[in-house]
Amino acid sequence: MKDTRENLIEVQGLKQYFTKTSGLLGRNVQYIKAVDNVSFYIKKGETLGLVGESGCGKSTTGRSLIKLYEPTAGKILFNGEDITNYNSKQMLPFRKRMQMVFQDPYASLDSRMTINEIIGEAIVTHGIATGKEKDERIFELLDKVGLMRDHASRYPHEFSGGQRQRVGIARALAVNPEFIICDEPISALDVSIQAQVINMLEDLQNDMGLTYLFIAHDLSMVKHISNRIGVMYLGNLVEIGGSDEVNNHPAHPYTEALLSAVPLPDPRLARERKRIVLQGDVPSPLNPPSGCPFRTRCSKCMKVCSEVKPELKEITPGHQVACHLY
Repeated sequence: MKDTRENLIEVQGLKQYFTKTSGLLGRNVQYIKAVDNVSFYIKKGETLGLVGESGCGKSTTGRSLIKLYEPTAGKILFNGEDITNYNSKQMLPFRKRMQMVFQDPYASLDSRMTINEIIGEAIVTHGIATGKEKDERIFELLDKVGLMRDHASRYPHEFSGGQRQRVGIARALAVNPEFIICDEPISALDVSIQAQVINMLEDLQNDMGLTYLFIAHDLSMVKHISNRIGVMYLGNLVEIGGSDEVNNHPAHPYTEALLSAVPLPDPRLARERKRIVLQGDVPSPLNPPSGCPFRTRCSKCMKVCSEVKPELKEITPGHQVACHLY
């Protein structure tokens, strides 16, 4: 059945390059291609999962999307409006509609502020509420994320990692956003807590009609929460499609390798499955390979792979892959 929902987020040819200088007086300039010509969309109310190895550009994509980094090139459209070149003043109304949950719950909360101050700061900044009304709003948010009212007067160091991440989620929800970027929100948490946070995010999405970009390493967890999955390698989007389609019919050799590393609960199936071990290291984004960025580690590499960079092509409805095998 075709999804008729409108696109909330559209990313077109996004590039995020960082400069590195060396030599006398910093005259030698090199470009770190953290995100290189990435395009995707996220429909209203859905979750797009973004996966890949450390350093592949997932988090940089999320931070560029919310304009914590100014994009080098490309377009970012929010509900059809091009916000790519908006300055901080123009972005203020969009800050209310787009929020982010950060990876490290220990570093993302100010240790000198109480939970009341941390959550209430955005409520006051955006003119949502003040005084007693603000406090009631904070209590309501704490309740939504499974914390108690008396937690509002405490400081971040008095909480566990899972509780801190709940505070981070409450802070993101404080301004009634439409879109939340979850930047590896469970990677720093205990496994038993991860499932609780994922279930809470799903419940909040259903209750509030939220749209998520969910960034993570764990493909099995991403499959659980995502409607669609994008796979990144060395700053490039190499495959994107429906969650079940990508997991059951992976098209890119890199996606196949990632899925082969996901633990299986059935010991018999785990013994029968062939593990794909990638050879070599991830190339430097300072000097990426010519042609296909994955060719130096791909067992199916052909001559054309070193000459031409593959573009995303649709191989089945809604399933795209950047690979010369197709």
